[in-house]
Amino acid sequence: MPSATIKIFLVHGDPKRLRTAELSNWTGKAVAGPRSEFDGVLSREESNSSGVYFLTGADPEFGKPAIYVGEAESIRDRIKSHLEKDFWNQVIFFTSKDENLTKAHIRYLEGKLIDLARKSGRAVVTNGQSSGARLPESDREDMEIFLEKINQLLPVLGVELLVPAASKAVSESEHKKLFCEIKGIKAEGRLSPNGFVVLKGSQAVLTERASSQKWPWAMNMRQRLKDEGVLVAKGDAFEFVNDAEFTSPSSAAAVIHGGHANGLTAWKDKNGKTLKEIESV
Repeated sequence: MPSATIKIFLVHGDPKRLRTAELSNWTGKAVAGPRSEFDGVLSREESNSSGVYFLTGADPEFGKPAIYVGEAESIRDRIKSHLEKDFWNQVIFFTSKDENLTKAHIRYLEGKLIDLARKSGRAVVTNGQSSGARLPESDREDMEIFLEKINQLLPVLGVELLVPAASKAVSESEHKKLFCEIKGIKAEGRLSPNGFVVLKGSQAVLTERASSQKWPWAMNMRQRLKDEGVLVAKGDAFEFVNDAEFTSPSSAAAVIHGGHANGLTAWKDKNGKTLKEIESV
């Protein structure tokens, strides 16, 4: 994404309450707020415009993050119909200051955003069906730029549910890979903006260490990855069938080792230098 200057206005001075966000040289605008300030969010003049919106919260059945993506020619009227949904606790919507978003435009954006939410794997997408619209080439290019700006602003407003769970840095190269080995088990990974990513094809030990009883987090994380089909038993080891993101190098190493591990020393580059040594340079 190109560099950008973001202007965020805290309407009440509280970063968790009603706020607006804009990007330099962009006609779009975002409005965000908690469900507890529903009336305040919808009293904004922008809510009477056409645009796309996000309802975010937690899925009551599985406890995982959940998201609903929608579009409307009147944000205010449409969001009111979602009060019967109790999973969400935050709303964010995007409109255009030049009021040039047509029904076809917002349906196109909605379809793209639903696809991104599903592909990211970060949340339960509560939309019952997909969406989308065909646009002339010039309009499609304009909406792709609008989509890019939405993706820039969403994380700043606290929503990372559309960011791929194991997205690669644009400038990533082979020398940035890190390696973790134990008892013939080999894994590859790399640092990421959210922590650490273990790459597809990596291995993890089959049996947890006895010490894992003292730090059950690793066992719980291994079980979750098995339940999700990310960690699959193959021969005498588990294998990551997809990239998996962790909050830190140590949490990633703990899953691979089957117990407590220091990620700063467990992960090494191709020359054998530990992550701790790399970061101390």
